[in-house]
Amino acid sequence: MIGRRLLLVAAAASLGLAAQAQTQAQAQAWPDKPIKMVVPFPPGGPIDTMARLAGKFITDGVGQQVVIENRPGAGSTIGSKAVASSPPDGYTLLFGSSGSLAVAPSLYLKAGIDPVKMFAPIASFSLLPHVMVVNPQVPAKTLKEFIAHAKANPGKLNYGAGLGTPPYLLSTLFVRKAGLDIAYIPYQGAAPAITDLLAGRTQFTIDGTVALLPHVRAGKLRAIAMARGERWPEIPDVPTLVESGFPDFTLDAWTGLVAPAGTPAPILEKLNAAINAGLKTPEAKTALDRFSSIAKTSTPKEFGAFVVDQAKRWGELVKVTGAKVE
Repeated sequence: MIGRRLLLVAAAASLGLAAQAQTQAQAQAWPDKPIKMVVPFPPGGPIDTMARLAGKFITDGVGQQVVIENRPGAGSTIGSKAVASSPPDGYTLLFGSSGSLAVAPSLYLKAGIDPVKMFAPIASFSLLPHVMVVNPQVPAKTLKEFIAHAKANPGKLNYGAGLGTPPYLLSTLFVRKAGLDIAYIPYQGAAPAITDLLAGRTQFTIDGTVALLPHVRAGKLRAIAMARGERWPEIPDVPTLVESGFPDFTLDAWTGLVAPAGTPAPILEKLNAAINAGLKTPEAKTALDRFSSIAKTSTPKEFGAFVVDQAKRWGELVKVTGAKVE
């Protein structure tokens, strides 16, 4: 009996070593064909553009073409699930973001997305801060003045955003923390929400600098606070919400790359090196400046820890605001 057990243990160990050897051989041969990168959003937007830049960096670094596949839908969960269920061989990647890897898992519970268990971290890519703006018709040039104006006009102001999106979560959190009576108006996306803000049908929002700063520079919107821990270099005179007594507002939007869980570490490291090298180039700075964002390099381990933290913090924000989708 003991002899049989020893044989079984030895056989299992042999199979484990064989599997390990096969994985190492696959990692050494990688990549020998094009790599697919899934973007869980429609083409043409900032995240899609950044993904294509990331694809170029990977091509430059590992010598294989990266094919972008846009798979939007269900709050980004369709694309994310497609990658999570793909073979962990380094040939299918996800260009993720705070929306798809931190907000969506807590908002779309039926999708069953676990960003920590279902994906292997590769590298962070960029940070995109949020800014609080008001329509110029609002007689407030500072956050303190806006709060005073809102309290003097209860029920007369509105804000709009897509339900469950970061602008909705952050704007709703601010309204509650400041104790204001401001109505939320749901929109299908950022474009119509910003259109109504510009027209004065809504009065404020907290959204990404990529969408709002062009209107701030044109004088069509007024920036009164940054929703992050530090001031933003492009508008250094605009204080942060943290400075103004709202310590909960330290969340930037961000992007980064992941692969299916179980992808060999040597492959992750090669991808990480390619991304980090690309982010240090003048090309990266020029491209990211267009979106009022900055490069953020990391090791796979560092990015993994970052995703864990962000998923927890955005998840808590979803609970606090009571955001729900069917």
